Amino acid sequence: MSRLLSIDYGQKRTGFAVTDPARIIATGLTTVPTAGALDFVRDYIAREPVAGFVLGKPMQTNGKPSENLRRVEAFARKLSLAFPDIPLVLWDERFTSVMAHRTMLEAGLGRMKRRDKALVDEISATIILQSYMEAQRTHGV
Repeated sequence: MSRLLSIDYGQKRTGFAVTDPARIIATGLTTVPTAGALDFVRDYIAREPVAGFVLGKPMQTNGKPSENLRRVEAFARKLSLAFPDIPLVLWDERFTSVMAHRTMLEAGLGRMKRRDKALVDEISATIILQSYMEAQRTHGV
C-alpha cells in the first residue's frame, strides 16, 4: 500500500504529514517555506510512493471560507496538474492550530518550542491527516 501525504498549506510555511504504508497512523514529516512546497512534494514522491493528497481546507468557525482558501485552491490546481494520477482531497482544517497547541501543551513542550510555528504547522498537517483517516474508517468518506 502507498502512503497518504497531508499538506497544511500556509502563506509563509507549509506543514507536511504522512501515513505509514498501511495507512494506520499519521506522522509529522516536516515544514518547508511555502515557495518550496511543490518542489518538496516532487522530491518526496521520487523517494516514496504516494496514493493520495489530503490538503487542508481553511474554513472559518462559521463554516465560511477563510482568507487563505483561494491560495490553497491555487496550490491544489498546481498539485493536480503536476500529479494528475494522484487523487487530491480538500479536508476541513478548522481548529487544527488550536489542537496542535493543545497537543504541544499535553506533550509538555516548553514555551519556546510551543512558539515554533513550523512545528505547529507540521502537527496541524498530522491532525488533518489523522482526522481524514478516522472519517474514512468510520464513515467511509
